[in-house]
Amino acid sequence: MSRSSKASASFPPPGLYGLDPQWSRLVTTPGIDETGRTWHILDNWVGRDDIADLTLLCIHGNPTWSYLWRELLSNAPPGVRVVAIDQLDMGFSERTGRMRRFAQRIDDLDALTDELDLRGPIVVVAHDWGGAIALGWAERHVAQLGGIVLTNTAVHQPEDASAPNLIRLVRLPGFLGVVGKWTPVFLWGTMALARPRLKRLVRRGYRAPYRGPSRRQGIANFVRDIPLSDKHPTLASLDKVAADLYLLRDVPTLLLWGPSDPIFSDMYLRDLTARLPHAKVHRFIGAGHMVAEDADISSAISAWLDQLDARPVVSGDTARDEPLWAALDRRSTDDDAAIVEMGADGVQRSISFADLAADVSRVAAGLVDMGVSQGDRVSLLIPPGINLAVCVYACWRMGAIVVIVDAGLGPKGMGVALKSANPQYMIGIPKALAAAKVLRWPGVRICSDVVSETRLRMLGAVGTLDDVRARGEGKRLARGPEPDADAAVLFTSGSTGPAKGVLYRHRQLQAQRDAIVELYGIKETDRLVAAFGPFALFGPGIGITSAVPDMDTTSPGTLTARALAEAVKAVDATMVFGSPAALRNVVATADEMPTELVEAMEDVRLLISVGAPVPAEVLRAAVKLMPNAEAHTPYGMTEVLPVADIALAQIESAGGGTGVCVGHPVSGVEVAISALDGAGEAVGSLTTDAGVVGEVCISARHIRDGYDNLWLTQHAASDPIGWHRSGDVGHLDAQGRLWVEGRLAHLIRTGSGPVTPIGIEHRVLTLPNVKLAAAVGVGPAGAQVVVVVVELVEGGDKASLADESLAAEVRSVVNVDVAAVLVVPRLPTDLRHNSKIDRTRVAAWAEDILAGGRVGKL
Repeated sequence: MSRSSKASASFPPPGLYGLDPQWSRLVTTPGIDETGRTWHILDNWVGRDDIADLTLLCIHGNPTWSYLWRELLSNAPPGVRVVAIDQLDMGFSERTGRMRRFAQRIDDLDALTDELDLRGPIVVVAHDWGGAIALGWAERHVAQLGGIVLTNTAVHQPEDASAPNLIRLVRLPGFLGVVGKWTPVFLWGTMALARPRLKRLVRRGYRAPYRGPSRRQGIANFVRDIPLSDKHPTLASLDKVAADLYLLRDVPTLLLWGPSDPIFSDMYLRDLTARLPHAKVHRFIGAGHMVAEDADISSAISAWLDQLDARPVVSGDTARDEPLWAALDRRSTDDDAAIVEMGADGVQRSISFADLAADVSRVAAGLVDMGVSQGDRVSLLIPPGINLAVCVYACWRMGAIVVIVDAGLGPKGMGVALKSANPQYMIGIPKALAAAKVLRWPGVRICSDVVSETRLRMLGAVGTLDDVRARGEGKRLARGPEPDADAAVLFTSGSTGPAKGVLYRHRQLQAQRDAIVELYGIKETDRLVAAFGPFALFGPGIGITSAVPDMDTTSPGTLTARALAEAVKAVDATMVFGSPAALRNVVATADEMPTELVEAMEDVRLLISVGAPVPAEVLRAAVKLMPNAEAHTPYGMTEVLPVADIALAQIESAGGGTGVCVGHPVSGVEVAISALDGAGEAVGSLTTDAGVVGEVCISARHIRDGYDNLWLTQHAASDPIGWHRSGDVGHLDAQGRLWVEGRLAHLIRTGSGPVTPIGIEHRVLTLPNVKLAAAVGVGPAGAQVVVVVVELVEGGDKASLADESLAAEVRSVVNVDVAAVLVVPRLPTDLRHNSKIDRTRVAAWAEDILAGGRVGKL
């Protein structure tokens, strides 16, 4: 039964949570259905005669109503009008007694906006089925559009996928009327998709217009109008809207998405971004179908509106920049070793520059032959070494975008990252492909190893890397990508929150390569041991021999002195790149090195500790093993590296302070500070004045392009445009050196102002029995107390309160009041560096303990 009882439009009942009754209006459109129809709308411009600078036209889906947009109405920026409609037969609009199909609803919206006579630019904001209707309307009004904002919606059902299970279930014969009209089950089910559960008063607000079967026929009709077959009467209309989306190619577009939506999954987001490739995307991790309830989309929309006319400033001329594979081209006839992989028994595998260059070209051509196009994304789940280097440079050479996800994130973290990046292809070792199949990671799978046909089928892979090579044999490559083409999505370590995809263009990675070469005076006669995974890829790009030592690259602390020395000897290394955790273990296992390996370390001229702050004593001890090496530690992050650099001698001359001295900014990099207010928020304008504590902000040619599918995060981190807000807290001293004092997220917000943790931790680390220390805040923000948690060199296997002697020692070396000192067997550190302490986790654990909770494992 598609018809329902007729009912007039009405106003919502008083007292609905978050709804201002002054917003409600009834608007009649005389031309609809011959008799005219009356709509209920919410309008924050009621009673005003002036014309808004901009109008947000908000269209709900099924089974919600204009109540969905109450936060936008409440928080509208000055000069912005918000008009949220109740579609006919929905909310408090008229019940027409007719089946209103998709095309009719676009006509209905057209008639309503004509009646409203909206002036000035319009930004349509829509959700669910409202998204397709809004896009149909937008295609008719391109000239008046100021922008488009879509939340969890779809305009096309991909041919290789079925409709959402929940929709197909509801559409079973005899079921739709029961759950959609005669009972409120469909409405309840939609509200249940909110994360977290909606408050009782909010649920009451959504139920308000749908009390009784006669009020819910529109809900059932909306579901009935979803085309699940080729013969459905709405399919042609929907297909036309999808096909005409090219008309919106110049309209600024923002997609705000809840990726945990069982109805409009990321599959539909991928379809929309393919049709609207210019769209900005922000995925609210943890949010679902009711993203407007699950996340603060009103702030996101306001921020997006603010920057619609802003354009990023790109400095520097990239016309002379050499492509990322230029060094391979230069050495394409050179038989010197390019990459050497070490194993327990010495050199396990090596490849010359000539063979590497040829293999890169062959694999690049093979990828093209397989159907990989410029701009496609290829995730690489391969340990550092020859195969990874071949695949990375092959992708860059033919124009694909490499997606690098650290195995240290674990299967769950890797899955979240890969689903966010959405690669079209995946090249990985068998273990990674097995996980990809079970966990449904995206991408056509290619095995990097040689495996049997049976195993290949079990992995769901279309072939091996050797198959790709065979397809590329003898084929010529077209011209490589332009400098402004996207090159890589590199995921952060996840040590201070969920791992984020950092997007780089070719020109930015070229500038990063050139900055490192200039900073350390690297020449092609240098040879590198890459004991830190990411740097294993720099050797081929710079044109120098590099060795990967025998270690677990997902756990840097597994590097031994013997393994490092064997790698140094194998290539006569002049440079060693490693993380603090790797160097700590190298120092701890130094006694295991035989004499001939000790002598091999004497040719190292440069030792780089990268990835996390490193104590001077660790560098000092490492230099004793490489007596002719100058020790440096660069400061940077996944988003921009290098930022600053400091040598061991400069660390020692800088002395103690309230943080870690990371040195002067390197050539071509500007560093400024955004001052903190009393609550610990970075609100000040940028300054280079000495002693001002605040967020470290960076500008450089090699800065990241943005955060992938995290537009709001990118926007917040790019203020002002052209700068990167690092999330680190620090200050510049009178000599122009940068001191890093911790993370904004880890500030201790006391009653007397913010306290930074690193200075406290470094003072505690001067105690002889302390191996690691974390200073955290316990209590409500603005009234927190300082708690110090330590891991001892010789500690027990249980967490406890520190004894009086240790607590007194800790308090004697710090310059703040310490409420408590706790001891743990092991402080939690990130998997990539084994160095960055998870202070958020430590703080939550400490707060629980001090509140009387059971002393459990951290």
